[in-house]
Amino acid sequence: MAASQRIYSLDLGSQTVRLAEFRSDNRGGLILWDYRTSELLASPSTDGTRVSQTAVAVQELVGMVKAEKARVNYCIPAQSVFTRFVKLPSVGEEKVEQIIQFEAQQNVPFPIDEVVWDYQLVSADDTDRLEVVLVAIKADLLEELNDAVEGGGVRTGVVDVAPMALTNAFRYNYSEATGCSLLIDIGSRTTNLVFIEGKRVFSRTIPIGGNTITAAIAKDFDEPFTAAEERKKKQGFVSLGGAYAEPDDAELTRVSKMVRNTMTRLHAEISRSISFYRSQQGGSAPERVYLCGGAMAMPYMREFFHEKLALPIEFFNPLRNVAVGGSVDAEAIGRDAHLLGELVGLGLRSSSDCPMELNLRPSSVVKVQEMEARRPYFALAGLCLLLILGGWWYFFAQAASAEQAAYDSIKPRKDQLENFKNKMDGTRKQIAARQVEAKPLLAALEERDAWVKLIDDLNARLPNRYIWITSLRRGVGGKTVLGGPSAQQGGGAAPADAGTHLIVTGLYLANPDEGGVVDAFAKNLAESPFYKIDLSKKDQFNPIRQTQTDTGWTFEYELHLPLNQPLP
Repeated sequence: MAASQRIYSLDLGSQTVRLAEFRSDNRGGLILWDYRTSELLASPSTDGTRVSQTAVAVQELVGMVKAEKARVNYCIPAQSVFTRFVKLPSVGEEKVEQIIQFEAQQNVPFPIDEVVWDYQLVSADDTDRLEVVLVAIKADLLEELNDAVEGGGVRTGVVDVAPMALTNAFRYNYSEATGCSLLIDIGSRTTNLVFIEGKRVFSRTIPIGGNTITAAIAKDFDEPFTAAEERKKKQGFVSLGGAYAEPDDAELTRVSKMVRNTMTRLHAEISRSISFYRSQQGGSAPERVYLCGGAMAMPYMREFFHEKLALPIEFFNPLRNVAVGGSVDAEAIGRDAHLLGELVGLGLRSSSDCPMELNLRPSSVVKVQEMEARRPYFALAGLCLLLILGGWWYFFAQAASAEQAAYDSIKPRKDQLENFKNKMDGTRKQIAARQVEAKPLLAALEERDAWVKLIDDLNARLPNRYIWITSLRRGVGGKTVLGGPSAQQGGGAAPADAGTHLIVTGLYLANPDEGGVVDAFAKNLAESPFYKIDLSKKDQFNPIRQTQTDTGWTFEYELHLPLNQPLP
């Protein structure tokens, strides 16, 4: 990922909101430049206003570090997110997405369209099975949290989950660690366990935290939750038990024992989680433990876990490979270093590639970021459009100028040609008038030649043998009485529009084709431009002919030919 000049990280804790400003160096490293915190009301009775409190806290912190309108990476507490580690069969890359989609639908305890979810391929074990971590959060809850963040005047960048941000911070600062390491992050509401073994990651959230101790103190001392929280901060420590002497103050003894009882319950859950990790996930036993979270500031916490787990215990230092500069109070950072794991992990998401890159962006943020990603292309497209329009404007301006110049050069010639045109139009009108006068004369000439052309066409289409024409007559109005043969083949009367018909009468000799010679003649005439004959319509054109017999040698025929133009 490309490094940014300024990187802002926001940790939305259940009881404390933290904001840090980082600067990235040329090598992709981080420099902590500013760090601020804001406390929320501790009492569980105020849970209904937790989102609004978060919005106020974010706005206050953003004003302190002057991060208005900046893009901020923030993480969500583990108890607000559903996390599941799933092992899948080893398949091709093209099927991984489909299988994970199916597993998400099976494992997420909400309708898949009501959540925002993401996944990360963690590792492949010895059996070549893929290990995937699925995280999901209710979409409406995520939108509320995002509105609280953006209500502070910033824009959403990456939305991570607290345990995964811790994982990135650990691997950045303890890259040399081998074997299995266990991070115990004790917060106000829950305790997050993160097992890190090579490329493998496994996390579990236990519903025991600092508020569990506060609730026990409030019940034992019969006082409000806020007073019990104050007592825990001032008097709380983990009782060493055994042969260690108890404090002279009875109240301190009571508080320390309640703290130890809660931590003992937590240890039992941690032991069960370690067993589950080894038996069900195929992991190894932890070789070392790192402590972080707000409750870790309580005295003798490290000694307690060393006694119970019998492992090397260290406080997690997320600033081990992170420089400190700017306006940061070095003493305050030394005191709060174990609280900055999530902030460092979030900062790394914008400065380098990280092992865990989950991102639970709300749909509203996805739409905005996709639009921002397209904005340069829109700007480039707009610029191209302006250049195109400018190019066309220049082209048309030059074309108009050239056209005007050409018009000015040919205008004298145009005026001269228009004068010629006017004279020619007058001449055309005179010619048209003379044609009207000559039309009757031309018609008379054409009528004079009509019979000659018709007879020439008949001679041209008459078969060479066995047939000749004896008479031609014009059918004029009404029905024409047919002369000729008394024995007719096909029979029938003259057409109703006989006035536009030519009646052809003739003889044909006895021949091998018999009356076929008449049909051949009729077929030839159907191709003539003088007649409108359709041989397929027998009721309109049916040659009349005598049937050939053995006693005669000539036989009569008669054709009624419909003319295209009436004969004069």
